[in-house]
Amino acid sequence: MVDVDSALRASAYSGKKRGKVSDGEKEEKKSRKIEPFQPEDAFEKEKADAFSMWLVIFFGLSIGILMRYGIMPTLTQPEKILWVLPLLLVAILPTMHKVIIPNKWSDRYDNGNWFRASFLYIFSWLAITFLLVNPPLADIAPPTLADGIDIEETEGVVGIAWEDGTYTIALNQPTVDVVIGMAVRDNVDAKVAQVEISHWYYGTMVSELANGSASGLTDAHAEFDAVESWKRLDKNGEPKVIQHSEDIGLAWDLGTLSPGEHEIKIRLSEVGNPWEENVWERTYKIEIIQVATA
Repeated sequence: MVDVDSALRASAYSGKKRGKVSDGEKEEKKSRKIEPFQPEDAFEKEKADAFSMWLVIFFGLSIGILMRYGIMPTLTQPEKILWVLPLLLVAILPTMHKVIIPNKWSDRYDNGNWFRASFLYIFSWLAITFLLVNPPLADIAPPTLADGIDIEETEGVVGIAWEDGTYTIALNQPTVDVVIGMAVRDNVDAKVAQVEISHWYYGTMVSELANGSASGLTDAHAEFDAVESWKRLDKNGEPKVIQHSEDIGLAWDLGTLSPGEHEIKIRLSEVGNPWEENVWERTYKIEIIQVATA
C-alpha cells in the first residue's frame, strides 16, 4: 500500500526531474504564430511586383523590336545570334531592376521574383518576335514541299519505301516508267516561288526539270493533274504528296529508268522580308532495285 505522503513526494520529485523546454521547441511554438497582417507593407510589395512586371514586359518587347529592325536586316539568313543574344540578356534583369526601380521597392525582390521575371521576359520577347517576323508584317520562311516526292502508280512496281528523303522503288521487271510528283507550299503565296529542279544519275545531270516560277510551270502542273493515282496515300486514301488546295502540284515524266540511284535536286526561293531571298534546298534520292522477275 502507498500512503498519501509517499505519493506526494514522488510527484514532487518527478516534477523536479522534468527538463526545461529546449530553445528549439520555443522557436517552433513561436513560428506557429500567424504574423499580423500589415496592409501598408503588402501594398508596397504589390507595387514592387507591378513595377517589375511592366519593366520586364517593356524590356522583352524592346529586345524583340531591336532584333527585328536592327539585327535581322544585317543578316542574310537565320543565325544563332538571333536567339542566343536575347536569352543571354536574362542575366542582366536583377541589375536592371536595382538601377531603374528605387531601393524601397527593389530591396523587396527575392529569387522568386527573378525566376518569374526571367520567364515573363522570354515569353514577351518570343511573342513580339513571332508577330514581327511572320505575315503580314514580314516573311522569313522560304517555300518548301508539302510532303516530299512521290511517283505515279505504274505497272511493275511491287513495293515502295519513303524514309529520310530516300524513295526506294522495288521492281519485278528490269525497267520502269516513272512520273515524279511534288507540291510547292508557302505561307504567303506559293505561286510566286521560284522553282529549280534537276534530275541526276550517279553524279551526272540527266535533265533540268524546272527553272521558273511555280505558276509559270504550266506543263508540270498539267502533268500533275493528269495523274490518277499516287503511290503514297494517307489513311483516308488521299495522296500525301499534296494536302491543301493552296499547294501547287507539279509532275514530270522521267522516262524509262533502270535499277540504280537517281537524285532529284530541288531549290525553292522567294523574295523575303527583311532578307532579300528566302531559300530552301533539298536533294532527294530515288533508289530503284529489282527484287523479282515478272
